Order: sequence, then C-alpha cells, then structure tokens
Amino acid sequence: MLDDLDRRILRYWQAEPSLSPGELAERCNITSGKAARRIARLEDQGIVQGSGVVIDWAALGYALEVSLRVTLDKTQANAFDIFMAAARQVPEVIELQTFLGRVDLRLSIIARDMGHYQQIYRSRILTLPHIAEIEALMHVARIKTQEGLPL
Repeated sequence: MLDDLDRRILRYWQAEPSLSPGELAERCNITSGKAARRIARLEDQGIVQGSGVVIDWAALGYALEVSLRVTLDKTQANAFDIFMAAARQVPEVIELQTFLGRVDLRLSIIARDMGHYQQIYRSRILTLPHIAEIEALMHVARIKTQEGLPL
C-alpha cells in the first residue's frame, strides 16, 4: 500500500508535523507538486487523518489525571451507546476507550487537584448511566507517549 516515498514523507512529517508540503518535498528530494499529491492521496486513503496541536494540560493547571475502568450493566438495552454518549459530554473526559473482556471502557479524566477530581467524580461520573462497577487508577507518570509508527 505504501511505497518508499510515502514512508519517507510520513517519517519526516511524523518527526516534524509543522513541515509544509514544500519543506517535505525538499527533504524527500521531490517537487512540491508531487509532495502535495502524495499528501492528498494519503489523506484521501485515510492513512493521514489530520494534524493538530498537543496541549500540555499540566501547564494549564490540570495537575491530576485519573483512569477509570468501567464495567457496564449490559442487561440494559443500548447501555453501551447511552453511556458513551453521556461520557462524551463530560468536558474533563479527555479519552474514552472500549475493551473486550471484564472491563468495558476506560475513561481518562483530568482535574486541577484532588478536590476538583472528587467534584467531577461525584457530580459527573457517578451520574453516568448503566455503571455496574468502576475502578479508579491514579496516574503517576507518563513514561512513553508515541503515536508515530516505525516507518
């Protein structure tokens, strides 16, 4: 699916997402037009799904991150969809993942401090529908964050 040029473009782009198509072309020794066409094709194929800004939540005063492992009461019709729709509405939920197995979902929650987290937990999380079981894991340190692929 990807040829060597595609991989080279993606490798440079992952390393420096701010590079323009012209800068990518220069690094890959191709024309700007060719780089732009390749980038457009990678986006059209869904390989590149966009680029964005990474925000350091701690720099904005959110010093606490908690992972919640949630098991739902699946005896209720559409419990999964109803829960996920409601969880998406909680602004402090920065990530929502689904799983197969005993745990159905994992929510990542950010808060300014423990008091703020308790407020979010009591007023927003515990009121989410269809929760059968919930377990909190306090985030201590992020050892590795890597979204790039070994291309």
